[in-house]
Amino acid sequence: MQNRPNRDRVLSMLGLATRSRNVVSGGFATEEAVKNGKAYLVIIAENASDNTRKKYSNMCEFYKVPYRYYSEKDILGHAIGKEERSCLAVTDAGFADSIQKHLVDSE
Repeated sequence: MQNRPNRDRVLSMLGLATRSRNVVSGGFATEEAVKNGKAYLVIIAENASDNTRKKYSNMCEFYKVPYRYYSEKDILGHAIGKEERSCLAVTDAGFADSIQKHLVDSE
């Protein structure tokens, strides 16, 4: 099962980014980061509501911020030490690039 190691790397990278204060999570904070040009990558939970998925994907396309559907709300929240999270934004270019590379590898 090749996807598992990359999935774990993505989640651990999110944890590292969070500890270095380079992740914002939750709807309002993610929206602020995207609109203020601080988001380099948005991750939307695969089990987020259709409305949430549409809202953030449209917003990211409009502001030209890369976004990915990844994992589930409870797993994303756990990775960053919080409750369930439907979406989060990575606010550091280096972390965002590294996470995206692991996301591509896991496809």
